[in-house]
Amino acid sequence: MHSTLTEHARCLYGDEYRQKSECGYEHHEHYFVEELTFADADSILAMLRGLCPHLVDGLLPVWVRNLAYRLVLLQRPDNPALMREAAQNLWLHGPDWDDIAADLTRRADAMEAN
Repeated sequence: MHSTLTEHARCLYGDEYRQKSECGYEHHEHYFVEELTFADADSILAMLRGLCPHLVDGLLPVWVRNLAYRLVLLQRPDNPALMREAAQNLWLHGPDWDDIAADLTRRADAMEAN
């Protein structure tokens, strides 16, 4: 088993910042999704920041990034900085989620105004 969520993601999707290691495990995406689903916010953020430190780069599929940010926000719903980070990610990877990104930004603004 991989010791961190970041290692698991790196083995499955690759990493443009570090060489992909040969871990010897058979990789199935559904195992990674299960691990991501039940990971704590710190582990998810470490994965996102380790594999996609500049938001526009990295080899994580967009759907994995979106799910990861959603899971983090569910665990930390009162964090306007994370809402803005998630909104940035959504704006950079689609117009499909622009309305959600705008809503996250409005919610972050409202939290900071109070």
